[in-house]
Amino acid sequence: MDFQVIIDSMPSLLEGMVLTIQITFLSLVIGFAMAIPLALMRVSKNPLLWMPAYGYIFFFRGTPLLVQLFLIYFGGGQFREQLEMLGLWVFFREAYFCAVFSLALNTAGYTAEILRGAIGAVPTGEIEAAKACGMHGQLLYRRIVLPKAFRLAIQAYSNEVVFLFQATSLVSIITLMDLTGYARVIVARTFDIYEIYITAALLYLCVTYGILYVFKKVEHRWSAHLRQRDTDDVDEAAITASMH
Repeated sequence: MDFQVIIDSMPSLLEGMVLTIQITFLSLVIGFAMAIPLALMRVSKNPLLWMPAYGYIFFFRGTPLLVQLFLIYFGGGQFREQLEMLGLWVFFREAYFCAVFSLALNTAGYTAEILRGAIGAVPTGEIEAAKACGMHGQLLYRRIVLPKAFRLAIQAYSNEVVFLFQATSLVSIITLMDLTGYARVIVARTFDIYEIYITAALLYLCVTYGILYVFKKVEHRWSAHLRQRDTDDVDEAAITASMH
């Protein structure tokens, strides 16, 4: 194991990691913003709403991300005239935009399905209680359904964030110099395959566990009231037992 090549390559690999994290963050923000209305459309009983959402989710969950990336990056050139007329070619000609756009569309499909399941898992009793208090429509979803769904979806969504972060390694195929892109260039120059790719894998691993740690803290904070309730139940049971 040549540790010197690892030391020499670390600045480039860290630079690639910065781009990887940046692409992941932008894709998640855009994808999550798209996923919320998609999930609401998916749970609607109106066919004009749930059918397009179902088709979108089915397509992006049922096709490989690499194919989606190729369709947007390489396929966009076939519609250059139309994109220029709309003023969009300035975006689609850039690999960075195509990477973020592809990842955002992909994660929006998965996140929408996660939220759909979480919305369906919201206890009926809570919804009925909210309706009894006069909450309906948007107010009901904003105050009761969506906050509860977000809490229920946090674990599944953390997995989606990790999968998307790891999937960014595909963007090196369209010339972006992310962590994997720098690793490929360094390996082609030095032929130190194990040293570079193991180092890249460890960097991915560190960020992955950082993501999981953040989500664990968020879940811990959101469930504080449940832990307090469990503590109160235990204390009440202990007092009852002592009285007998």
